[in-house]
Amino acid sequence: MLDPRLLRSFVTIADTESFTQAAERLNMTQSTISQQLARLEDAVGQALIDRAARPIRPTPAGERLLGYARRILALQQEAETVLGDPAGTTSIRIGLPEDIVSTAMAAAFGEFAKRHREVRLDVTAGLSRDLARRYRGGEFDIVIVKEPAASSDYRATFPEAMAWFESADAAGKWPDPVPLVAFPPGGLYREAMFQRIERERRHWYIAFSGSSLHNVLVAVETGLGLSLLPIGTTAGRHVRQYAPFGMEPSMVVSIYAWETTGPVSELVEDMSAILSGRFDIPGQS
Repeated sequence: MLDPRLLRSFVTIADTESFTQAAERLNMTQSTISQQLARLEDAVGQALIDRAARPIRPTPAGERLLGYARRILALQQEAETVLGDPAGTTSIRIGLPEDIVSTAMAAAFGEFAKRHREVRLDVTAGLSRDLARRYRGGEFDIVIVKEPAASSDYRATFPEAMAWFESADAAGKWPDPVPLVAFPPGGLYREAMFQRIERERRHWYIAFSGSSLHNVLVAVETGLGLSLLPIGTTAGRHVRQYAPFGMEPSMVVSIYAWETTGPVSELVEDMSAILSGRFDIPGQS
């Protein structure tokens, strides 16, 4: 491997056409720069500078090496510059439900990133129960989850109104058994749906299971069945509340974080402000 320090001495000698000027440019003694050139010539096994020429100039072998030497030094400088820039060197891992990844939340992430170039935001969307399990297992620094009630270590929590919905084009009474549109097993609303249907002494079956809120809403819009959904997620969708079942007890949307100071805590405050605006109530800290 060619030592970049020796290559820099060689390139500077070739550029200045003088050992004396090259030594001055690199803040070395003339003997030191001569020794470095000699070491490089020993490494490649060929003379690189014609010392008898006036002014001195590269030998044919030196001319071939010169272009490569300049590229090696340029790449070294580029690597040092990149490694010297702290941008994106620290990760904050965030987990949150799909519908919380709103334009406002993304804007908050963007503003935070402008203030903290050293931070990379690694965002994962998923089902609340899975997100909560992974947070408790140390996989996330910050997590937002939907749950029946907040745990004692929440950083902020907000109620989320729930209701039953059907297609805006639904013709009338639903048959027995009632077709349901649900999230996969483990989805938070799924069990609440089953419990309510059974309290109504109705039979049911899963007509459609979707892994995302968007898929579930589309299935309800097209009339595939009833579903229990957060009221705030249905604005602008072709659905209406199913009056016979009406409202359900509110879920809560809670934010958790391990750290209470520094950039993580700052981001938690930003995210809590977005949630507070979304649910139109002050959060609890």
